[in-house]
Amino acid sequence: MASEHIELDDGGVRQHLPLLGVLMLGLFVVILNQTLLSVAMPHMMTDFNVAATTIQWLSTGFMLVNGALIPLSAFLIERFGTRILFIIAMILFTIGAFICGIAPNFSIMLTGRLVQAAGGGILQPLVMTIIMFIFPPHMRGKGMGIFGLAMMFAPAIGPTLSGWIIEHFTWRVMFYGMVPVGLIVVLIAVLTLKNVSEPKYVRLDVLGAFLSLLGVASLLYGVSEAGTESWSDPIVILTMVIGLVSIAAFVIQQLKSEKPLLDFRVFKYDMFSLSNVISAIITVAMFTGLFLLPIYLQNFRGFTPLEAGLLMLPGALIMAVMSPISGIIFDRVGPRPLAIVGLTITIITTYEFTKLTPGTGYNTLLAIYMVRSFGMSLLMMTIMTAGMNQLPQHFNSHGTAMSNTIRQVAGAIGTSLVTTIYSNRTSLHAANLGNQMSTADPNFTQSFQHLVQSIMASMHQTAEQAQQTAISILQGQILLQSNVLGMNDAFYWATGFAVVGLILSLFLRDVRKDKERREAKLNKDVKLLPSPVNEQK
Repeated sequence: MASEHIELDDGGVRQHLPLLGVLMLGLFVVILNQTLLSVAMPHMMTDFNVAATTIQWLSTGFMLVNGALIPLSAFLIERFGTRILFIIAMILFTIGAFICGIAPNFSIMLTGRLVQAAGGGILQPLVMTIIMFIFPPHMRGKGMGIFGLAMMFAPAIGPTLSGWIIEHFTWRVMFYGMVPVGLIVVLIAVLTLKNVSEPKYVRLDVLGAFLSLLGVASLLYGVSEAGTESWSDPIVILTMVIGLVSIAAFVIQQLKSEKPLLDFRVFKYDMFSLSNVISAIITVAMFTGLFLLPIYLQNFRGFTPLEAGLLMLPGALIMAVMSPISGIIFDRVGPRPLAIVGLTITIITTYEFTKLTPGTGYNTLLAIYMVRSFGMSLLMMTIMTAGMNQLPQHFNSHGTAMSNTIRQVAGAIGTSLVTTIYSNRTSLHAANLGNQMSTADPNFTQSFQHLVQSIMASMHQTAEQAQQTAISILQGQILLQSNVLGMNDAFYWATGFAVVGLILSLFLRDVRKDKERREAKLNKDVKLLPSPVNEQK
């Protein structure tokens, strides 16, 4: 199919709805796949007879390949063009899903996941780059709002969908179902998708590619392991050092290159740099809720995976409705009002999650999460678009690659940081609560004896048996209370991050008006120049 440059004007949106539809469907399926697996992992451990540390590689391996390929996306887009690259990415993803579905053992399953990740790592920055090309700056908010449909809606419905599948079918259905969808997307793309820029032959910077892959993969691995092991673990320290040194070498090498693989000169643009810092902060705050709430609901409140997923579903629907609307509002008012309102809502609702108790009502959690989702729906695409609007068109693919890499790393750091805070504070609270339950305290001794007597009377146990039962009950209460308090502390930190994001958002500006400001300043300067007539007088 011949290459054709596409550009939208105000009246041309409907003409390109099929194009946007196929892009969003492909991206939605890929992102949804990343969130489906968590509920299925316990069942896979049984089927494949592997330990939790082994099964976790299905997520870790996907994240490493996905994250490592994102920095290469700018080169791949330039070399192969958007049409061929999208088709290749969807074919890889579909083949990977098929392999996962039929996998007879863990090794084949992991192979399928890595093949899926090879397609998924390319797709997100690719779709974002296409939207940057086809939507002019004054309509880009609408385009990025459509992009946000897949990016925010898919992760939110993933737990609900996977919980329902696990309750009614085998986990393999999650992969089988993606094969026909993937094939349909590939077929539509072959028939309708056009290049937004001409492919060009460019040589691969082998050293740069090696440093990029090694750096991002090592850093992501180290950071992700820090959450489950510890930040002082030798393997964690070693991989993070390798990652940081490799990334530093990659940056230096790219800055000296005449044809950089990933152009770091995008950071010369102040709004692009600021928006990426705010986006990273928002990502950390968002992952706090996505990570901790399912643990709270399933591990400590006894809700099923489906019930936990259903709590997040209304928030997902709000995001789906509001993402395009917030994009339209962005096109009219710019980024700062949306960012301030969205972050203010995020701060208030995140702070409300610092008040969790072992008995917090389901409806209360649902209401807070829905309002929080509304705030988040005003933020993610808004902040990203605010920065991308400042970049010249030839920097679009580099900017999207950079933004997606930063967000991937921020998500891994956020999850590990939240895990560390939650674990450390839980241990501290458990120790403090245990110290309060001392036989030296007359009030505690009296309450403990009363509990023992109640157990003896209700369960017909001996005094010694009743004491052991009472101790088990108290230990369970300490475990529950300390975990909830640890989660509250993690949400305090997330609130603090959101406050920093709000302060930084005050410095956002609408770069689309920069040209108007320059022209106004030029006209003012011209008026201040002395008139030739006055000079002659």
